[in-house]
Amino acid sequence: MRLSAEDLRLYAVTDRTWLNGRTLRECVSEAILGGATTIQLREKNLGYEAFKYQALEIQALCRENHVPFIVNDNVNLACDIDADGVHVGQSDMEAGNVRTLIGAGKILGVSVRTAEEAIEAERKGADYLGAGAVFHTGSKDDAVDITHEALREICRAVKIPVVAIGGINAGNIHELGGSGIAGVAVISAIFAANDIRSAAHELRELSERYSSHDA
Repeated sequence: MRLSAEDLRLYAVTDRTWLNGRTLRECVSEAILGGATTIQLREKNLGYEAFKYQALEIQALCRENHVPFIVNDNVNLACDIDADGVHVGQSDMEAGNVRTLIGAGKILGVSVRTAEEAIEAERKGADYLGAGAVFHTGSKDDAVDITHEALREICRAVKIPVVAIGGINAGNIHELGGSGIAGVAVISAIFAANDIRSAAHELRELSERYSSHDA
């Protein structure tokens, strides 16, 4: 599956912390209906079988809606269920090894914080990059903030699309305008909202406005 910059306008990353009595499938469905263009399933505390069950359910939903489905970190699971792709961080499996395992036809995303990391990830076969945290975030315990100038340097350093991540919401997304990003990756600004569909719709419109359409 090929990933376009348009697929990255609103990259929704799941977090079951914010379900508030709803199922994850319900929340993801509302995000997609609101305008999410890619879904990443992020589960840090589930065993393999429970993660797989959840992944298959969300994967089926994404396929119904023709939205790319990405698994966070778990390369073996992504291969096992034939996910569209996998996203890894700098402390996870090395990007080149991931590419070897998933093959040329799958999507590979890599988290980066510097232009040097971005160049290396692109060289190792990444299809897109997640750069951040661009604002302070409580969603990821290990997130390290990067400056907006560093974000611009990352975008200039590579030819593949870059998604900004970390603390992004409707009130601060405008600060990313002109950086060269293809879109934004969002967790709590979508899934912590009472009205997920409306939150996603607003963020999609803002992302279209402030993302680079040349990315």
